[in-house]
Amino acid sequence: MRTSILAGLGAYVPPRTVTNAELCGGRALGDQWIRERIGVAGRRIADGEATVDLAVRAGRHALTAAGASRADAVVLATISPDRLLPAGAPEVAARLGLGTVPAFDLAAGCSGFLYGLGVASSMITGGAFDSVLVVASDVFSTFLDPQDWLMSAIFGDGAGAVLLRAGVAEAPGTPGVFGPFDLGSDGTQADLLEVPGGGARARKRMAAEPDAEEPSAYFRMDGPAVRKQAVVGMCDSLTRALERAGWSLGELDRVVAHQANQRILDGISDELGLAPGQVLSHIKSYGNTAAASVPVLLAQAAAAGTLVPGQRVALTAYGAGLAWGSTTLVWPEVRAVTEGG
Repeated sequence: MRTSILAGLGAYVPPRTVTNAELCGGRALGDQWIRERIGVAGRRIADGEATVDLAVRAGRHALTAAGASRADAVVLATISPDRLLPAGAPEVAARLGLGTVPAFDLAAGCSGFLYGLGVASSMITGGAFDSVLVVASDVFSTFLDPQDWLMSAIFGDGAGAVLLRAGVAEAPGTPGVFGPFDLGSDGTQADLLEVPGGGARARKRMAAEPDAEEPSAYFRMDGPAVRKQAVVGMCDSLTRALERAGWSLGELDRVVAHQANQRILDGISDELGLAPGQVLSHIKSYGNTAAASVPVLLAQAAAAGTLVPGQRVALTAYGAGLAWGSTTLVWPEVRAVTEGG
């Protein structure tokens, strides 16, 4: 049966580290508070680089890891586009030397990479393409209010990418083949995480009410509400993905979850009854890199040998939309190229 197979991984994080001490200055709630409440000691912040710049670096690394010079299509998952129009993916494709291949952006909050994997897998299994480069890149620091130090404490910048190739699944659980996807959304809670300004709704309002206060172009979040839902949402989605793959929790070796908050990651482990270390984390050093968090962690874990061939791995994410997604795979013999980690 024709399927899509993981062929290579790449990741790029900017070189500049912003520590908690640098971020907080002389505030009473400083380094220790951030470490205890969020789990972050430092985060990477892009200087002079935008979302497409990071995406190109990560995409090139994924192609190199796969020993490939091209891809038939490019999907860019991001919630911090360089411009509202046009999409960034065609520029990524052009700068990677891929020419005029189909390329488009995908916005699904911090679940964008999982959505991108699902879309790219369908593009390959449906026979339209033989390879698709999926990149998730966010320079989300540019969407944060400089006066809101708490939001700045949570987020960092980065990009991760994978190359998927057409292949044949000889049997269920073939290494490198993604299992059934669980994707979902709840638009009734769209205002829990949002950037209110800059879009058509804000523009229409300002045109109709010129004296009204302009909606903020910075990110806002109802943290407590999101934290409660993220644990349950990712656990439920991951459980459904396991059931569709025919796996039990006891057969699972590793979970690579969106790096939203260390308490959320710990909550997933507790809720599912997983052993310490099964839910991978790098949030201490990188913060929440939005849509990029899962592929960056995947690439780094593969390069470090934390993910090894034969392990049963589940991926899960939850974010703005609200949107969530999960899938599974048996880890294959695959190379990862990382930069800046």
